[in-house]
Amino acid sequence: MDPQPFVRLSVGQLGLKLPGGNARKVVRLCHCEIRLGGFPVQTAPVPLIHSSEFNLDPFTNAAVFSLDEADLKALATPGWFRAPRPYLEIAVYLGWFGAHCGIAGRKRLVGMFRVEIGSEWREGKPVLLHHGWTGIGKGESRPELHLRVKLEADPRYIFQFDDEIALNPQVVQLHGSIRQPIFSCKFIRDRRRPSQIDPLGRQYWSSSGSEEQDMEMRRERKGWKVVIHDLSGSAVAAAFMATPFVPATGCDTVARSNPGAWLIVRADTTGSSESWQPWGRLEAWREAAPAVASKDTVRLRLNLLPERQDDCVLVSEVPLSSNKGGEFFIDLDRQAPAASLVAGAPAAEHCAVSLGAACAGSGFVMSCRVQGEAKSSRPLVQLAMQHVTCMEDAAMFVALAAAVDLSVKACRPFRRKAAKKSDSLSFDPLEADT
Repeated sequence: MDPQPFVRLSVGQLGLKLPGGNARKVVRLCHCEIRLGGFPVQTAPVPLIHSSEFNLDPFTNAAVFSLDEADLKALATPGWFRAPRPYLEIAVYLGWFGAHCGIAGRKRLVGMFRVEIGSEWREGKPVLLHHGWTGIGKGESRPELHLRVKLEADPRYIFQFDDEIALNPQVVQLHGSIRQPIFSCKFIRDRRRPSQIDPLGRQYWSSSGSEEQDMEMRRERKGWKVVIHDLSGSAVAAAFMATPFVPATGCDTVARSNPGAWLIVRADTTGSSESWQPWGRLEAWREAAPAVASKDTVRLRLNLLPERQDDCVLVSEVPLSSNKGGEFFIDLDRQAPAASLVAGAPAAEHCAVSLGAACAGSGFVMSCRVQGEAKSSRPLVQLAMQHVTCMEDAAMFVALAAAVDLSVKACRPFRRKAAKKSDSLSFDPLEADT
């Protein structure tokens, strides 16, 4: 497997010193907007530093930009930036206490700082573009901003399912225009119980006047399994639905109080196709949209299951739009769940594929992009090369991506009445036997 070139531009160790007694007037943390041409603006809080002694986290980043080959070419294109060379811009703002009953006033610009980006990314070596204090704003006594800007290679493997999970697709590796088959995906649904007719809720209720008790038994989605095989046909990873997706009492959706869950496993090192080694547990539930939003979200939470440990380790919790889908990711720079500890060690120390290896500060691990609950989905998976030591490692993350995609579908609302045929014009492969 050949990785694709990626470059990771990270901004961290933010801190701000204000001149004189201005810091006392600030009632909350200031923030900054971090901008790179062609990318969405990222916002991050900036801690106020009140003394010469301070300790800024060396690992957690305030913003990360992942640049693929096309992005790098765009940045090198003359005229892409108004300046002669590409640059990263950090604009720092303060929120001031207003005079209207303690309501914070509008944000106020403190100052801006630009970091030029040369051709260092072409060399593939880590480059520290800036680390330390710099003056921002105007006047002789200016505020000072502390930050670290780092550029480093972050090669990734990219995989895509050739079709929907329920249609038993191949999984191909993408490298430019080349699509190379790497795995095959087998979707299995347990149909041993006659009550499990339709796992997705469309035409879920029979019009034959069945008993209410039998109808309630069918208000569950269970028994789904995805097995990933290598090109020789050997099963190398899998995702098992460990906890059924059932509606909460009094409603038709899966709730946070009782989420559905998947067990992500990999083939045992003994080579037995009947034995699996647990790796992680993925939980999913549906959350109602707030008043300002129009669609619900599906929240996914991944816990690793370290060997010889009693507690699991939270490494990712991500909301996805139930309508549009989105990106599920494991990225220790974008989120570092500090509350999850194993024997006193931070969760970051257990994120590696080999569950005892330390990877604190290693940043991106994986991501997968999926479609919404009513759309055909062919998940796109990105894996950091440093976390893939063998084909089984990649297969395990592919199984996780399949579970993410199916979780969005499994969290669709349950229906109490049969849907009309005219309401379901498009074929849903999860409604058919496989």
